[in-house]
This record gives sequence, C-alpha cells and structure tokens, in this order.
Amino acid sequence: MKTVDIVLPAYNEEEGIAAFHEALTAAIRPLESRYRFQVIYVLDRSRDNTFGVLRELAARNANVTVLHLSRRFGHQMSLVAGIDHSDADAVIMMDCDHQHPPGMIPLLLGKFEEGYEIVHTIREYDDKTGFLKRSTSQLFYQVQNALSPIALPMGAADFRLISRKVAKVFRTAIREQNQFLRGLFHWVGFSTTTIAYTSAPRKAGQTKYRPGRLLAFAIAGMLSFSKLPLRIASLIGLMISTLSLFYGLFLVFFFFWAGNIPPGYTSMIVIILFIGGLQLTVLGIIGEYLGSIFDEVKGRPLYVIDEIVRSETA
Repeated sequence: MKTVDIVLPAYNEEEGIAAFHEALTAAIRPLESRYRFQVIYVLDRSRDNTFGVLRELAARNANVTVLHLSRRFGHQMSLVAGIDHSDADAVIMMDCDHQHPPGMIPLLLGKFEEGYEIVHTIREYDDKTGFLKRSTSQLFYQVQNALSPIALPMGAADFRLISRKVAKVFRTAIREQNQFLRGLFHWVGFSTTTIAYTSAPRKAGQTKYRPGRLLAFAIAGMLSFSKLPLRIASLIGLMISTLSLFYGLFLVFFFFWAGNIPPGYTSMIVIILFIGGLQLTVLGIIGEYLGSIFDEVKGRPLYVIDEIVRSETA
C-alpha cells in the first residue's frame, strides 16, 4: 500500500475549512483500499479561529496533522513546510478553499501510477470569472515567460502531485528564501505531465492574494529565474549614453556652423528628469536583486513551527 500526504496551506479559513475537510474525506475514502493518506494542514498564524477548528479535526482524525507556524510566512513557505514534514511515496499540494477540487485527486494518482514524478494542473476559468481576473492572469504568464527561460503554461497552479524523489530534492537541495514553486517544479525536471481542471468558486472567506501580494508574488517569480531586467537596464543605459554622445557632437557642429548654441532650456529639463527617473528605476531593479541576495546571505530558516498537533491515536 502506497502512502500519500496531502499538504494544505491555510490562513484565515475558519468559515469553510470544516466543509472542505468533509469534501476531501469523501474524495479519498474510495481510494483507501490502495493508499494510506495523511492530511497535513500548514497554518500560517491566523487572526480567526482556524487553529481551533483544525485542532478539533486533528483530535477526531488520526490521519490529520496540523503544523502551526509561529507567524505568517506565506503560501509558498507553507507548502515547503508541508514537504519537509512528509515522507510519503507521493505528496499532493492543494489549497483548502474549494478552488482546487478534491475530486481531481484520483486523476493525479492515476498519472502517478503511470510513472510520472510530477503531475501539474492547469487552471481553466469558467464563464463566471471576470475579465479583469482573466486578463491579469494572462498578463502575468506572458511577462513571466518573456523574461524567464522557464516556460510556464498559462494557468499553471500550485495544485500538483510530486513523488518522494522530487520531494527529497526540495527537502535537501532547494532551500531558497524566496521560492517561486510554480517555476521551480518546472525547472527541476523529471518526468512530468499536466491535467486541466476548472476552478470552483470560493465557498467561504475571502481571497488572501490582494493586489500587493500578487505583485510581490510576480516579482519573486521574475527575480527567481531571470536576469533579463538587469540586461535591459544595461542596454537602456548604453543607448542613452550613445544618444547623449551624438547629441553633444551635434551641439558642437551646430556651434561652428551657426555661431551659437540652440536654445533648449525646456528640452534639457525634460531630458534631465527623464534620465534621472530612469536611473532610479534601474537602481530599483538592482535593489530588488540585491534584496534577494541579502535574504539568502542571512541564512534564516524558511519557516518556524510553533506547534504540531496530532491525534493521540496517531
């Protein structure tokens, strides 16, 4: 009998996590004759009573473990914590807000039995999804793929299955501070496949990815795999320097030909402001990369666990 760990990051999910666990239990129950499941909830420090609900679930179910983090470390680090505490033959990562349907688990395991080490999922939007959500998601993947050598399929999600072999690589070798897991699981290689799913609407609570966090997530993805912004900044600097040289030669020629320097106070101010703004932008790009290096150099742990909760019969 093969073992399967289901890693579920959670944050402020008090309203819907009990219903989700019921749906998850119903989805895996027909598979329990072939697999032994362990459900690992990784809880970022929440403001509601999610921990109390999960504690009750762990007390009633011997196959439920709760990793309660000491503060909010984020969705990606919650997944890393779950992988670190898994020793199963396969690890399934999914969200517990009903948008990753538990009914997909048999399909993921089917691909795993075919020999695939990583089974990615591709999110497809239904007709109820707004234009803004669709367009921003598409823009993210277009920009990410344009800047990065790792091509992500449109709609790639943090809903996937990985084998024990892949999980070991992440536990022992890939220990970056700012992990962009969607890219890393494509970068790491191995035999992979994809299956599509339609995202269900959130049944309770609110999304935790506000515009600010989405922007930070996108920047982390770009910095993790691409040096192209630095090269673009260097190229723009070279182009402006070249144009400045030609403009200086033009002024010298104009002085000897016309006998005076052409007036241009307004244009000069505009050019100075443009170049100044461009310099600050380039410095900001460099600063983002330096910030990432600074995070790595400090060598702090990727997460800190406050408490691990299991049933007394576990």
